[in-house]
Amino acid sequence: MDTYNKGKTGEQLAAAYLQKLGYTVLATNFYYQKAEIDIIAQQGNILCIVEVKWRQSDAFGAPHVFVTPKKRKLLAHAAAYYIQQIGWQGETRFDIISIVGNAQQPNIEHIKGAFYFF
Repeated sequence: MDTYNKGKTGEQLAAAYLQKLGYTVLATNFYYQKAEIDIIAQQGNILCIVEVKWRQSDAFGAPHVFVTPKKRKLLAHAAAYYIQQIGWQGETRFDIISIVGNAQQPNIEHIKGAFYFF
């Protein structure tokens, strides 16, 4: 599986996981300038900006470790634009969904409030 398709599969796994937990997925692959938000979801009055990281193994560290400060800044920038566009007034949270393993047996870890900007 190439990197693009692997990324799409990881995002689909994460979106399905969130939906099972009662989240409403509002958007996937939202682009603003140089930034991409993998998933924008809502749970009650919380808007969740979700970054998905998937690795076959955690031999070099857990996937969420690879969300760099630069990536966090880009996510915050794109989230601010999205929030402005829809006029969101509720709470906003940045989450990371970390997936280890293959698509048939993924180990999914949901890190709520992984970082803060607002």
